[in-house]
Amino acid sequence: MMSWLKAFSPAVVLALFALSVSTMPANALFGWFKKKDTEDEIVYSTDPADKLYNQGLYYLENKDYKQADKKFKEVDLQHPYTEWARKANVMAVFSKYKQGEYDEAIAEGKRYVQLNPGSKDADYVQFLVGMSYYNQIQDVSRDQKRTQDALVELDQVGRRWPDSQYADQARQRVQVARDQLAGKEMEIGRFYLKDGNYIAAVNRFKTVIITYQTTRHVEEALARVAEIYMTMGIVGEAQTAAAVLGHNFPQSPWYKDTYALIQSKGLTPREDSGSWISKAFKGIVG
Repeated sequence: MMSWLKAFSPAVVLALFALSVSTMPANALFGWFKKKDTEDEIVYSTDPADKLYNQGLYYLENKDYKQADKKFKEVDLQHPYTEWARKANVMAVFSKYKQGEYDEAIAEGKRYVQLNPGSKDADYVQFLVGMSYYNQIQDVSRDQKRTQDALVELDQVGRRWPDSQYADQARQRVQVARDQLAGKEMEIGRFYLKDGNYIAAVNRFKTVIITYQTTRHVEEALARVAEIYMTMGIVGEAQTAAAVLGHNFPQSPWYKDTYALIQSKGLTPREDSGSWISKAFKGIVG
């Protein structure tokens, strides 16, 4: 973008500048060119938006993220509501993301999408918000709040911008997040099972079967449910869990163990269509 000053001759520009200086208070004049007092202070200049933006890109490419942040912020402050300001906002989110300042990237990214939902870069910024949560996912022994947040935010990419170039990546990471959440439920379920708290254990495995049945954990969840129901003497539900497991995952090691368990009691897998297990899988898996 060309600066409006370039439309005038050098002589006219100098004359306009001299006039503005002559009518400007001394403190304002020196305040304009004030040297920075701290490293993080924004230093205002007369540079056009495109120059400031490109300076920010230069610093970003050279991994000088703090200087890049300053230049992008200058664009936003000095040229608000312009296309250059919107582009600078996008790059500011990216810069925060690259620095690992995920909370800042999330806050600025959400603000951008809220203010510019129709922007051509809104899908990318939404993806960065989701990835900022995603990169903070911890192992299943820890709290999974960030995992849930990542799932929600990344799911928005595919839902709101299904044709986005980032949609497939977002969907893949949503599946990873779902698998992580299912893993957390399994960990808690196993704990309850080991402790002999069968009802609590079944409820955790039930969550996996109903909510996360497209994850790798569903086979074990069905096997655990069959095991618990057999222990509790609820034979029909155990047979149903075994039947559903065998129908959908016939080669699974979990099915082989479950089949052997059912057979050891002189029974065979048999599905009860009225069971919650059968209803959870009907028309979804298999």
